Amino acid sequence: MAASNNQSEFHDFLPLMAEKLGGDGLIGELCNGFRLLMDVDKGVITFDSLKNNSSVLGLQDLSDDDLLSMLKEGDFDGDGALNQMEFCVLMFRLSPDLMDQSQVLLEEALELEFNNSH
Repeated sequence: MAASNNQSEFHDFLPLMAEKLGGDGLIGELCNGFRLLMDVDKGVITFDSLKNNSSVLGLQDLSDDDLLSMLKEGDFDGDGALNQMEFCVLMFRLSPDLMDQSQVLLEEALELEFNNSH
């Protein structure tokens, strides 16, 4: 039960970061998060590096199965680890509010670009 509480707090945190930091700042923070969780020697997030560093994100209460599920959900190339792009995509997918917000920002940018070109 504690893990889901931590997770919901984490979900609420990303949109707040996006609001305060803007798009570029948020990407920078996600990159910092990736570096905190990655295996320094391999340059990717492995199960062991995620487990050893999960407390950084307040995820220390997650079970091994939960951590493995998180890795599998984000592992698009099937190598059993998360590279930086996979990690960032996973973080956006875990935050529905952030996805909604980024869709709105994209639409605004496209509309602005369209209006400027005419």
